[in-house]
Amino acid sequence: MAKLQLAVVTAEGESFSGEVDAIVAPGEVGEFTVLPSHARLITTLSPGILRLEQNGDSISLALTGGFLEVSDNRVTVLADAAEHDDAIDLKRAESALARAEELIANAPAGIDLERAMSSLRRARVRVNLGRRRRDRRGQQTG
Repeated sequence: MAKLQLAVVTAEGESFSGEVDAIVAPGEVGEFTVLPSHARLITTLSPGILRLEQNGDSISLALTGGFLEVSDNRVTVLADAAEHDDAIDLKRAESALARAEELIANAPAGIDLERAMSSLRRARVRVNLGRRRRDRRGQQTG
């Protein structure tokens, strides 16, 4: 069966590179799936979880937004940030989420509300992915 060649790139470097069977990405209007032989596509990505299927395994990365291009079974994701689920410190992510929620709830005059909402969305993505990983590990050991 055909595969997709995927590269996930951030300003810090390459977060993932390899062949995958399928990609589920967070689009502006919801998730979408990319399979081999997908039509050419360039689209924006929202903060969310990028899920990769590779030889029966699932790999998840927290994205803070970016762009995705598909062409000839090659997929390139240019992300603001991409973090593997096992790299997320759940306690730190939960603290960041609490701080973002507090800042928005008590929004002082002059706050850049769009930037604060962006921080809140990023923190939620990281917490959700970190909790999913924790819960999967708990099921495997339980």
